[in-house]
Amino acid sequence: MDEVFRALADPTRRALLDELFREDGQSLRSLQGRFSMTRFGVMKHLRLLEEAGLVVTRRRGREKLHFLNPVPIRLIHDRWVSKYAEPWVSALTGLKSELEENPMEKIYEIYIKTTPERLWEAITNPEIRAKYNFGTRQISDFTPGSRVEVTHPGGDALLGEGQNLEVDPPRRLVQSMVALWSDEAKAEGTSRVTWDIEAVGDSCRLTVTHDQLREGANEELYGGWPMILSGLKTWLETGELLTTPGSLLYSQTA
Repeated sequence: MDEVFRALADPTRRALLDELFREDGQSLRSLQGRFSMTRFGVMKHLRLLEEAGLVVTRRRGREKLHFLNPVPIRLIHDRWVSKYAEPWVSALTGLKSELEENPMEKIYEIYIKTTPERLWEAITNPEIRAKYNFGTRQISDFTPGSRVEVTHPGGDALLGEGQNLEVDPPRRLVQSMVALWSDEAKAEGTSRVTWDIEAVGDSCRLTVTHDQLREGANEELYGGWPMILSGLKTWLETGELLTTPGSLLYSQTA
């Protein structure tokens, strides 16, 4: 976490994160226009933020777009803050960015000390999934085109459903998703979640992309990802469960 604290120590880098919080998926040109510094200076700050895992980049045609990755902030929250101040600090993962492009997408990246095979199992095994995904189980045979159902032992109704669009163990899983846990979430329709796993030394880089969201989509659909992914990392690396108030609340109720 030292890299994260060093990155956040600089006011310009914090301001860059604020800009991405306000409007995610911006190009270097767009970001530079909001700061009185050279293109090279903005690039240097963005590179440090990317090295700290706070920014993730994606190519779109000739442009390189920058996305805020809140997972490292969530890990800091879970380690030191959540026991004492969960209600007010949860705004750190609020991410109510409205994008110029339609549809909207969110990208989350995290490094986990594990193998691709063990990480794949943690994503696809319903009993393991329940340990870090608010107690919910994802039921499927994980073959291309097969159905996905999201259930919770505390209730009879489905909490979500979808389809496996691409299944390439242990590297990539692409699923459509329809949230059913509330009328507001259900009204958002179908979105897509992609899990990309890449081995890096003795660890894995996991990138989760939640896209095909409408512009201004309800935060219920994507706001829980930082807590889910930090819970996944904690369980795989330590065998322990997160005990943040939010994790306990949603894991105990349907």
